[in-house]
Amino acid sequence: PQAAFARTDVRNCSVDPPYLPPTATNTTARLAALRDIMRTHRVQAYIVPSTDAHMSEYIAERDSRLGWLTGFTGSAGTGVVTQDKAALWTDSRYWTQAERQMDCNWELQRTTWIDSIGLWILEAVPAGGNISLDPFLFSIDTWNSYSQALHGSGRTLLPIETNLVDQVWGDQRPPPASGEIYSLLPAFTGSTWQEKVGGIRKQMEQHIRRPTAVLLSGLEETAWLFNLRGDDIPYNPVFYSYTLLTNTSISLFVDKKRLAAAVRQSLQAGCPSSLCVELREYGQAGAHLRRYAQGNVTIWLGTEYTTYGLYGVIPQEKLLEDRYSPVMLAKAVKNAKEQKLLRAAHVRDAVAVIQYLLWLEKMVPQGQVDEFSGAQHIDALRRAQEHNRGPSFQSISASG
Repeated sequence: PQAAFARTDVRNCSVDPPYLPPTATNTTARLAALRDIMRTHRVQAYIVPSTDAHMSEYIAERDSRLGWLTGFTGSAGTGVVTQDKAALWTDSRYWTQAERQMDCNWELQRTTWIDSIGLWILEAVPAGGNISLDPFLFSIDTWNSYSQALHGSGRTLLPIETNLVDQVWGDQRPPPASGEIYSLLPAFTGSTWQEKVGGIRKQMEQHIRRPTAVLLSGLEETAWLFNLRGDDIPYNPVFYSYTLLTNTSISLFVDKKRLAAAVRQSLQAGCPSSLCVELREYGQAGAHLRRYAQGNVTIWLGTEYTTYGLYGVIPQEKLLEDRYSPVMLAKAVKNAKEQKLLRAAHVRDAVAVIQYLLWLEKMVPQGQVDEFSGAQHIDALRRAQEHNRGPSFQSISASG
């Protein structure tokens, strides 16, 4: 009777040879190549997260290192690879998915606690070993948690700025985004970018520690501040960028050639003045921050979106840390115009949902609809509404 209920869509690593569903990815060659590189760097364990350099919840295909290495495409997880073991930690939303997508090179750990990852590493890596990670893919808090978990164990947490998974991925890795970065029309913004900059500078002046700069790492922070949008990440209207806003200057780190002509004009209309945006290449953010931090400065940042790699560039006494940057908090407060725009968007969306429910009432009894065709239909109804720019996540249309 047990066999009758055995699932054929998930892996079974307890039989010989192991059973793998057609959805599983063969990761043998990828792991072998990663382990070679780890040996070159004298690394006994390598930690691979599921986020990008901006702590984004959703990421671009190019940043899906965990997905490429493991085959697992869920939105949250952590992988750890040693010379003879590999394990993935993820939460209960994704356990079945992981069993469908991973081959038997990987152990599935049904938890997300860093303490659990730490204990596993301590068992897998002998004392004296190096545990390594890319410091530009871990938040300050996450880095500190790993540091704590390994503290006093005789193992070293070693940041390596060259990403080892990227080295293995090589030219198979998807190219960087190339779509245009455009301005939001004034009809859809609550304030001009100059007004927003003025508001943040006022907060800097009024702060007891008088910070001289604010560092923005979260992609939506820069997009909000300058009223700009892009399409670098599916379902998210953002683009890869950093901003360093000081009391006298503004540096925007971005792929400059992707800015629409009108955007450049808007950002540089005030030059030369304190409302002139200096455009710098995206890859220069770390080096520029390091130079700036050598002066008599105080840099205000939000720890939730800043990576340990950038944080480590700033001397401790020159840091002003909050959980969220002043831009993230300002963005959360909607003025009267923004509230009106939000309500209008909800009304348009409600019309699409009502049309969808009517369609479902008619189609379901005829056996004409499943969850996938339902999702396609509601997407089409939403697209027909004015000002629609697409869904904010893959539509979940129905159940059962």
